[in-house]
Amino acid sequence: MEIAKDSIDLGIIVGDIKASLHFYQTILGLKFIESIPVPFGTLHRLRFGSSDVKLVEPKKAPPKGAIGLDSQIGFRYLTFVIKNLSGLCADLKEAGIEFVIPENEFRPGVWIALVKDPDGNIVEFLEKK
Repeated sequence: MEIAKDSIDLGIIVGDIKASLHFYQTILGLKFIESIPVPFGTLHRLRFGSSDVKLVEPKKAPPKGAIGLDSQIGFRYLTFVIKNLSGLCADLKEAGIEFVIPENEFRPGVWIALVKDPDGNIVEFLEKK
């Protein structure tokens, strides 16, 4: 495999596009790029650095899967490496976002916090101090 982009993109099938756009765009501050029709719904592309988070609003909602880090095999969480974790955590608490793991030092010099997005997907924030 030959790298053409220094990041990866992630597609998330969402149950409520308004709630998901509010979380990822308004609360987290990802930059809205575009909305485009795709054969199975509408893809809303948001940017974080050089990565894209692609929120997919399906034409027909599939059933929900298990929620939690250890609930099933497969992709279980998305990580944003950021600055000012404490400030973000305060904003998330004020917005009523549910924490799975509150801000804490995961290992020396590495601080994390995990929250749930509107569909219960786990979102990790990591800061190296």
